[in-house]
Amino acid sequence: MKTIDSIPITKISRASKLVTTGAKVGVNYLKYYGDKMVNSKTDAKERLNQNNAEDIYDSLKTLKGSALKVAQMLSMEKSILPQAYVEKFSLSQFSVPPLSPPLVIKTFKKYFGKHPEDLFDTFNATSVNAASIGQVHIAEKNGKKLAVKIQYPGVAESIASDLALVKPIAIKMFNIKGKDSDKYFKEVENKLTEETNYILEIAQSKEIAEACHHIPNLKFPKYYEEFSSERIITMDYMEGEHLSEFVVHNTDQDKSNKLGQALWDFYMYQIHQLRKVHADPHPGNFLISEEANLIALDFGCMKIIPEDFYSPYFELANPECINDPKRFTEKLYELEILRQDDSEEEITFFSAMFHELLSLFTQPFHAETFDFSDPTFFNQITEMGQRYSKSTELRNMNGNRGSTHFIYINRTFFGLYNLMFDLKAQDIKINNFKNL
Repeated sequence: MKTIDSIPITKISRASKLVTTGAKVGVNYLKYYGDKMVNSKTDAKERLNQNNAEDIYDSLKTLKGSALKVAQMLSMEKSILPQAYVEKFSLSQFSVPPLSPPLVIKTFKKYFGKHPEDLFDTFNATSVNAASIGQVHIAEKNGKKLAVKIQYPGVAESIASDLALVKPIAIKMFNIKGKDSDKYFKEVENKLTEETNYILEIAQSKEIAEACHHIPNLKFPKYYEEFSSERIITMDYMEGEHLSEFVVHNTDQDKSNKLGQALWDFYMYQIHQLRKVHADPHPGNFLISEEANLIALDFGCMKIIPEDFYSPYFELANPECINDPKRFTEKLYELEILRQDDSEEEITFFSAMFHELLSLFTQPFHAETFDFSDPTFFNQITEMGQRYSKSTELRNMNGNRGSTHFIYINRTFFGLYNLMFDLKAQDIKINNFKNL
């Protein structure tokens, strides 16, 4: 894979890159208008989406950092984005062009103050894995194989400006209006800032590994603080393949069920027992070992779940609450889904919308076991998401609603459901975490 010798790190250089990309997207639309005159509109639109997705992703993978992280987050929104965008943006999960070896050495010396060979017995300056915020290198120390994650230069310093650049796109995509819309972007900015603090990530990683080590078929690497810094993390090198690679060839249903139960137990235990959750559940953060153990990585994005959000959120997973109009409406107000300044039309619309959404989305919690391999459940979610994304009635209303905690909790559940479906996990015991 081609390497990168430099990353735009100033606000002007990063904005210029996005402006150039915008011009390419404009040309794609001109081609589309001509294309649909001589070919079917559906085929022309698909080619437009493919061209736009490629040009936008090529720009973001050069910028890296929070711009690429946003693409990674959007790749999980399978029910909102066209398939071409989902497929292209999914590459940001674990497959992007790495920094060149000279830039790696320069970056390591900047962040650690030493050459990597002054710390390790061996260090491979060619990365084995590159993602949105950092890339991983193999090193050895006293005969132990280590993974060294190095953050891309300028990532932490460009978060606010990057979000300012993508904010107009997000506002349009999610129909966010109103003077208090900035609170949602602030939530994302705060989380991205935390993700660039590798000292915090090590502390969170050790905390979760200690709290969840008893969960069957779940493994964590050991972390080495003496070989880490604010922008570098050193941990055990874990042998395995990415979850998305494993599911392509796996035909062993028992393995799928075993891994699916471990993944489900891991998330339910965090949410219900720790009130803190790994809010970045994409395939690049999980490896599958030869023994079919699930290996959890990268705890930079952890979401604390406050009690005043946890209680009404999970009460809405209860069929008795969903089917009790008075209680249901009370919870919608508690979670800021309904607002005091809503019109009667908005109250009626959003009450019906969220009743339909929650009746479907909470189905796994309504039974002792659930079959995540059944495409019916996921097709219904996708159909509903696409239907509401095209709703002219919804576009005319204020989409700025819901507690800021929804951003990462919903992201967690969407990601978890997608991983469970990818694994084709069956007969998952929903409340098994209570017995661990």
